[in-house]
Amino acid sequence: QVQLVESGGGLVKPGGSLRLSCVPSGNIFGITFMGWYRQAPGAQRESVATIVSGGTTNYADFVRGRFTISSDSKNTVYLQMNNLKPEDTAIYYCKINGRTSPWRPKSDYWGQGTQVTFSE
Repeated sequence: QVQLVESGGGLVKPGGSLRLSCVPSGNIFGITFMGWYRQAPGAQRESVATIVSGGTTNYADFVRGRFTISSDSKNTVYLQMNNLKPEDTAIYYCKINGRTSPWRPKSDYWGQGTQVTFSE
């Protein structure tokens, strides 16, 4: 079972930056979608940024111009977060859609989440 391992969260002050990483524990083939989502306390999980095969990216209005999603040849997904605001406090999750073998259907794989919290 492939897992997505996230890292990079932590404490940050308003205006600060963080870079989140999401590393698959094994091979994922035929990836068509990678994305970052977040869930604040008491709120539903929401899409933050996505990247599809071919490299087209899409951002939620509340992060456009501040966050950047990218990936590399090892299918690691990054989220560079700049000019962070207190309302960005949430658990951030990555998702990759693909298959772990040529004989398996495509599935969504989720990470365990990484916490981003603001400090005074």
